[in-house]
Amino acid sequence: MSEEKKQTIKPVRENRTSLQLIINVVLIALVVLTYTYGWNVTQIDLSKLAAPSDGLKGLVGDLFHPDIVARDRQSYRAYRTYLIPCDAEHQRAGAVGEGISIMPDCGNIGDIVTIAGEGLRPNTSGTIAWRTQQGGTKILAQIETDDNGAFSFTTRVPEAPPGQTVGQHGSEVILRWEEGTLRMSETAKQVLAKMVETIFLALMATTMGVFLAVPISFLAARNVMATTRLGLTIYFLVRLFLNILRSVETLIWALIFIVWVGIGPFAGVLALTLHSVAALGKLYSEAVESINPGPVEAVQATGASRVQTVIYAILPQVMPPFLAFTIYRWDINVRMSTVIGLVGGGGIGFLLIQWINLIQYRQAATAVWAIVVVVATMDYFSAWIRKKVV
Repeated sequence: MSEEKKQTIKPVRENRTSLQLIINVVLIALVVLTYTYGWNVTQIDLSKLAAPSDGLKGLVGDLFHPDIVARDRQSYRAYRTYLIPCDAEHQRAGAVGEGISIMPDCGNIGDIVTIAGEGLRPNTSGTIAWRTQQGGTKILAQIETDDNGAFSFTTRVPEAPPGQTVGQHGSEVILRWEEGTLRMSETAKQVLAKMVETIFLALMATTMGVFLAVPISFLAARNVMATTRLGLTIYFLVRLFLNILRSVETLIWALIFIVWVGIGPFAGVLALTLHSVAALGKLYSEAVESINPGPVEAVQATGASRVQTVIYAILPQVMPPFLAFTIYRWDINVRMSTVIGLVGGGGIGFLLIQWINLIQYRQAATAVWAIVVVVATMDYFSAWIRKKVV
């Protein structure tokens, strides 16, 4: 190459290098700006992770303390009166139970009083509440009796609403405990019943989805349908149909069917069936398109019809992946049935959303652990089946 050409090519290369550098800088700047904007839009604040709220601590504690077994619940209530002021012309009435006292037993708002108990049930937790003349209640503290069944708590007489400052007030102590043999809790019984419903909801939806998806999958397989112009048209229409079904989330289908057939597991079965048809139809069709063409050509060479070709050349090749996809879909449907239950589609999710809304985290934890156990069991079961069959 001559010196003149070298001198001409060198600036061109330098210009290309400079242009590529500028492009790279612009791309890096766009990425940085995109993630910076996304960080602000999503309001990410990592400092909040380092300072969890008390509610989170309670939630985590309840999560590892599910309501599975229980004993018979017992309680003891005692109430003592407190007159405001001491010279009030009121007759003391309404004392309940034994074992607690208020010292002094009269005074004014804001005075210091000691609420004590003795001879009560040892090592038992409970609450102390203050009740106004009109029956208003304010929780003062959580208590626990000692080995001798005693406790002592000092506080000030709480403020009372206007018009209720004079008269008979009082302190109420309630002790609660469990006794008797362990038994399955009512929460566990409800979870067990709904978990069985969830499993069969998923089973019925998966079974119905398989029966519909298998024939549809052959219509959505290009290597089977693209032999004629009509077959190619059917192929595109079926693929479009499956894409439409799959693009709509199961939760939306559940809402539609709840309006159609009412709240309950039937609506959940229909929603999961429709989505299973779309998902399995796509997976099955891709398995059909991935078959070895050799057996198909061999069977066709014998003069076999299209149906015979499918039965003797295609089905033997696709049965193992079909089975694997079906078991996996059942696993998905079990987990999805917990979601559709949130909108009234039946299953364990129906109970789960109620307990979460009522802040009953121990009961909700029971449902969560039941879902974990069932999904894990199904995973091992499906792996065993695939090992035996596939």
